[in-house]
Amino acid sequence: MKVLKPKECKITVSDALSQLKTSDKPFKELFKHGSLSVEIYKPEKVDLQTPHTRDEIYVVTAGEGTFFLDGERMSFQTGDFLFVPAGIEHRFEGFSDDFSTWVFFYGPEGGEANQ
Repeated sequence: MKVLKPKECKITVSDALSQLKTSDKPFKELFKHGSLSVEIYKPEKVDLQTPHTRDEIYVVTAGEGTFFLDGERMSFQTGDFLFVPAGIEHRFEGFSDDFSTWVFFYGPEGGEANQ
């Protein structure tokens, strides 16, 4: 098992957004460990994502707006936690220009069983 060095265990939001600038997509994977994949996501104007094959968590790093999840809408703001089961339609809508979020994908394809 690879032991991570302390400097590999921390990513600041500003570092993540700087790395995102090198991507031609609105997201960039920044960390991977086991089944966990961590990205920074900052869509421009419209969120065009489609359902994912793994469970995911968002932690909003900046901004506010509306989150569409499986036919329902809810407001979100900086600091909020949002969970999306694998395969469920979701997207960010009407978000502020400064919106960005951490994205955590984990577990098996198809998502984990309901507990």
